[in-house]
Amino acid sequence: MARARALITRLLPQALSLLACLLLWHWASTQRVHLGLVTFANVPPPAEVLQSAWDLLHSPRLVQHLSSSLGRIALGFALAAVLGVGLGLVIGRSRWAQLSLLPPLEVARPIPAVAWIPLAILMFPSSEGSMIFITFVGALFPILLNTIHGVEGVDARLIASARSLGTGRFALFTQVVLPGAAPSIVTGLSIGMGTCWFCLVTAEMISGQYGIGYYTWESYTVQNYANIIVGMLLIGVLGMGSSVLIRRTGQWLMPWQQPVEQRT
Repeated sequence: MARARALITRLLPQALSLLACLLLWHWASTQRVHLGLVTFANVPPPAEVLQSAWDLLHSPRLVQHLSSSLGRIALGFALAAVLGVGLGLVIGRSRWAQLSLLPPLEVARPIPAVAWIPLAILMFPSSEGSMIFITFVGALFPILLNTIHGVEGVDARLIASARSLGTGRFALFTQVVLPGAAPSIVTGLSIGMGTCWFCLVTAEMISGQYGIGYYTWESYTVQNYANIIVGMLLIGVLGMGSSVLIRRTGQWLMPWQQPVEQRT
């Protein structure tokens, strides 16, 4: 009973905030509110967007768009996770690696994903490869930097204690450094997944034929405004769901990070 009450207490404010946003959207779009530089005259109401979402749900193109976007996300994010975590662990533990590898990565990090698109088109013979590369670049740096900070943030006293007990380098890495850096790594993976979706949509708008980003941009070009919002909401739901999945997986892999009452 107490657990159900706690669940309701947590979910009720979230549901009410979403409902308030929905009602505000309905009022602004139906009343065609004009607020200085911002106008809702061309924004479709929620009912029209819901109808467009229903039409898309029964369209065969939905599977094509979803499979294209999810495939690009999966491959680009997987490559970024492997390389970002691997490089982050090495740079965080090796002074030589930090001095030699970090400067070029720091130069490339502020470059936005949009700026990489022309170079990606030149580098990869297929548009599919260029879009996967853009998602990879977008996810790489949040994962890399959080991994580095996680490794550097491991308590030096734990490392010294493990060494004094005769722990070898490999055991020290797997039993002290990696578990200590794991929370930051999971945070980086979650942030990287969000930027991965952002970069994918940008790439699909320019060089895609299928995908949620391409669907959203195509809807704009044909002035189907309800479909634009459907694409935006679909991106938001998929991005949120994938980030939540990463956090849940991290909590499952790191039971020592949970409060004692949640472990039973």
